[in-house]
Amino acid sequence: MARNYRKEYDNYHSKSSQKKRRAGRNKSRRIMVRAGKAKKGDGKDVAHKDNNPLNANVKNIRMEYRKSNRSYPRTKTSRRKRA
Repeated sequence: MARNYRKEYDNYHSKSSQKKRRAGRNKSRRIMVRAGKAKKGDGKDVAHKDNNPLNANVKNIRMEYRKSNRSYPRTKTSRRKRA
């Protein structure tokens, strides 16, 4: 079955809360580009230490490889392991 992008957008990506989270991630990326820590096509993500994309404080963001940023150690109950 093919993926229905229109339905996905209508049900998830168009919600105001998700738009704010996406805008927060974009803002963090712009901050890192201005600081010279990120550039287009570098293969890295901007990672939020507290996992809150709305918190764009410089002390809360860092550059990470996509693989390490998009996966994290999980516990037996499938929750994120806290450091």
